[in-house]
Amino acid sequence: MKNLIRRITVFALCAAVLSATLLATGCGTSIAERREDDSSTLYVGSVSTSAFPTTFFPWQSRDGIAPTVASLIYNTLFSLDEETGEYEPSIAKEWCYTDLQGNPLTDETGAIDYDLVEAYYTQQDSDYMVVKLTLFDDATWSDGEKVTVEDVYYTLDVATDNTLSGHAGALAWTGDLKHKSEGGVVQQQGLFTYDHDEWGRYPYGADEHDTVMYMHVAPVLGAVATLFSSILILPQHIWQPLVTADEKLNNQDPPEAFLEQYENPVGCGAWTLDTEQSSTQMIVLHNRGTEYHLKDEEDPSQPLYKVETIKFMLYLDQNTAIYALLKGYVDMLDVVMSSNYKNLFEDEENIQRLEVEGTSIQTLVLNVNVKDEYATPMRTVLKDPQVRRAIALAVNQEDIIEFVLNGSGEPASAGLMLASQTELYSEEANIFSGDYESRVAQANAILDEIYPDKDGAGYRLVNGRRMYFEILANPGELELVSYLQRQFQRIGVEVEYKAEGSMAEDTYLFDGNFDMTFQATILNVSNIDVMYRSHFVQVDNRSSNYGRLMDTQLNTLIEEMRTALNLNTKYDLAKQIQLRIAEDCYKIPVYAGNVISVARTDRFQGYVAGPGETVFNLDTLEVLEKVV
Repeated sequence: MKNLIRRITVFALCAAVLSATLLATGCGTSIAERREDDSSTLYVGSVSTSAFPTTFFPWQSRDGIAPTVASLIYNTLFSLDEETGEYEPSIAKEWCYTDLQGNPLTDETGAIDYDLVEAYYTQQDSDYMVVKLTLFDDATWSDGEKVTVEDVYYTLDVATDNTLSGHAGALAWTGDLKHKSEGGVVQQQGLFTYDHDEWGRYPYGADEHDTVMYMHVAPVLGAVATLFSSILILPQHIWQPLVTADEKLNNQDPPEAFLEQYENPVGCGAWTLDTEQSSTQMIVLHNRGTEYHLKDEEDPSQPLYKVETIKFMLYLDQNTAIYALLKGYVDMLDVVMSSNYKNLFEDEENIQRLEVEGTSIQTLVLNVNVKDEYATPMRTVLKDPQVRRAIALAVNQEDIIEFVLNGSGEPASAGLMLASQTELYSEEANIFSGDYESRVAQANAILDEIYPDKDGAGYRLVNGRRMYFEILANPGELELVSYLQRQFQRIGVEVEYKAEGSMAEDTYLFDGNFDMTFQATILNVSNIDVMYRSHFVQVDNRSSNYGRLMDTQLNTLIEEMRTALNLNTKYDLAKQIQLRIAEDCYKIPVYAGNVISVARTDRFQGYVAGPGETVFNLDTLEVLEKVV
């Protein structure tokens, strides 16, 4: 009955807004365009609370669909396989560590020899390691220009130069790169190409001048993570003539020349933007086909991606997007579906629902080290790790998963690492498992020692005042807050929902002006060197350490892990870090949710999704087959 009510609610809501919203997405075309389209065009529904962006410059917008579109138009050096932790070719086809003279530290098969890397660099008095990159020699920009290492040099160089980039995030991306520029002048040389190696420090073959480069990175095995898979490479020939200290790359008041490039991007990815068909309601991308340097592995004469055109259609809410899918106006939704809708599609013809393991853990973050200007008596209570432990013990992940996520998730370890991360996961850090009633009893025993007094409703008193906290959250998390209210009531702690608004990070979180809030953590082999520091060490105004944890022991472990060049040692330290995170009870696991997405099978078939992915992903675009 519950599912039937939900379905009726969806259709009732959709009926009220269907006409206005679907007509808006039409961009002058019929809303039934997909039904009449026999071409290899994929119609993708996207949900946004505002219109589609009109600029897809990758460093300018991270809102809504803009990053997805930018990642199709542009490329990073490599893409990351999160299941294996390996870097797959993108613009660059291979990489390795080298010695200080540029000689590869590889085994007889050409693979990186990590034992050799460790043995060599632990004997060197050097604050950097050398990484060699080799690009594909047939990669081109969409305007026909060849992609070279000079494009990579320009992109990474300007990323370290806030005077030119105007993008603080780029400084974080390049934090472990031993190269810095200011105002277009190199302050520390850490990038080397044939044209930027005045003293000939490294070797370049006669046919490698455009494809081989070297970079100096911090002696941290994860230093390459953001450099390889986060930074979309820009065309030097487009941007270098335009960018100055007065007209920054990330321009908030762009002149006409900048607007032209923002709105008509020249990328080296597999897709190009059709500016004539695109509008603020629909974005049209065309496959570059065999002009793109990556081809079908089984038949290199065929393009890598099988879809000729992608049309992103805008819907202003998820209910309307779902209705559009059910009525056949789109092939799929590029949306993580609410678990409330997981059974909506069971009896629908030609609709496939994919549910895969998520890669993130939703946590409840406690403000443990509040700034003086935001201090309150209740926030001071959270400084006590025993109080935090009691709160953590009271969280019943199993109930939350069953009733809030409708069973679409798994309990998460207090160490905040997924069990599927087999090389890193520490079962010892899973300290809040076991019988829930016993955990509640333990939590009450802890709080009885510290705050034994209660009011008439059974809530604990702190200096005569009820122990009370607000959970800063968005409207979609109201049900989650209500379940936590019931669970915390059992230990005499009252919590209430507080709306975070549209700019929560700038308004509350970066400044630490909150009691509790929700935050997703994604930790894996490739990102722990960066993300452990961001989530638990850094206390600057732009870090993910919202509650300003300052744990000297944890910080020491993280730095030891970062600088360990032996993989086994590194992974052992990662397990010790998980134990310490569990003991801090700072980011308390609430659940690890599954990713649910849907697609129609009447025009295409072969949809796939890996951990953390919706049905719209590059693997799907590689294998989709048109239904005849």
